[in-house]
Amino acid sequence: MSIPVDWSDLPPELLEMIAKKLNIHKDYVRFRAVCLAWRNAAPKIPRHLPCQLPWLMLPRRTNQDPQSNHRSFISLSDDKIHLLNLPEDSDSHRRCGSSHGWLVILEETPSISILNPLTQSKHQLPPLSSFPNVTKFDPCEIGREYTLKTSDGDVYTCNSKEMRDSFIKKVIFSSSPSNEDLDYYAVAILNQTGDLAYCKKGDQCWKFIDDANSFCEDVIFHKGYFSAVSKYGTIAVCDVNGSSPVVSFIETPRQIGGDMQYLVPWKDELLLVTRYMEVEFNMDQNKLDILYKTTEFRVYKLVSNGPKWESMSELDGWALFVGENCSISFRAYEYPGCKGNCIYFTDDYSEWNYNGANGSHDLGIYDLENGCVEPLPCYPEKFYNGRRWPPPIWITPSLY
Repeated sequence: MSIPVDWSDLPPELLEMIAKKLNIHKDYVRFRAVCLAWRNAAPKIPRHLPCQLPWLMLPRRTNQDPQSNHRSFISLSDDKIHLLNLPEDSDSHRRCGSSHGWLVILEETPSISILNPLTQSKHQLPPLSSFPNVTKFDPCEIGREYTLKTSDGDVYTCNSKEMRDSFIKKVIFSSSPSNEDLDYYAVAILNQTGDLAYCKKGDQCWKFIDDANSFCEDVIFHKGYFSAVSKYGTIAVCDVNGSSPVVSFIETPRQIGGDMQYLVPWKDELLLVTRYMEVEFNMDQNKLDILYKTTEFRVYKLVSNGPKWESMSELDGWALFVGENCSISFRAYEYPGCKGNCIYFTDDYSEWNYNGANGSHDLGIYDLENGCVEPLPCYPEKFYNGRRWPPPIWITPSLY
């Protein structure tokens, strides 16, 4: 005769030990949902969890209620769609990057917000009006609220919509803004000038990294420093911990060709990922349609003896995720639904031209071994006919 067991009576130390063995975010949430005893044994903020496989944040569905604040996130690990309420991501807002599970959101005001979609935590970065090249902001001057100055001394104006849509390319963080015990830095890539700007938690304004203003293809935080890459594969290593930035350079032979460059941390090393695209221009009824399509990726590993970029034909079973997100890599066999030796990509170019672009979003999976581009099996393209703005973006789900 079996003896019934009351699982809520398990010793707290045993429950705590079990909770620390859980590595998947959803398993941890389900563990805490069993009962009060299990919830008390597992801290609300699971700092032991490794980085989770990214979710794909989708644009609005073509038939979605314009008043709805819900956003769809696709989980690759279980091929499920999760709906989250995000009023901060309305059609009047724009995302410009995701890092450590946080979204960076701009609107038609100087405000720059950062948001954790899972916890609903929200903070502010220094405003658009605080960038060094913004010399004036006057909300009463409708249509030219911002006055900017180029490095050559030329002055021009921008309206609020232009600043929202095209001033910043991407923002990344040195660490999660959720950790209240630690400071973090943010680095922004500026679209039109190619400048890199940074701020520290609690700062009131942005500062330029003056010696790295042409290293605007991509930037990541790697081994304690921000590393940025130029169009030709040269690396600028930026130390922003002191009173002023200190920049050193890794001069590699010039990388010729390719349309976009990404830096990706891989194991304990640094990869350069070069993206090749085809662009078609079609005239139909006096309207120009622009079609973007990714055809190939090439991957190179930084070799310190040289230094030089060494071509790679496989990733030792790892998967890379690139796009508007902070570039990341995963050992694929540890994550259900993830394919090794592949590059998962989304479109992160010419964002301010989406209204004039045709076709669907340029996203998919590139198999580095056979050179083929595959569609994302979980992406329900029929619900997103046409290029919806803003585009899909990878975001790592994080409770902290």
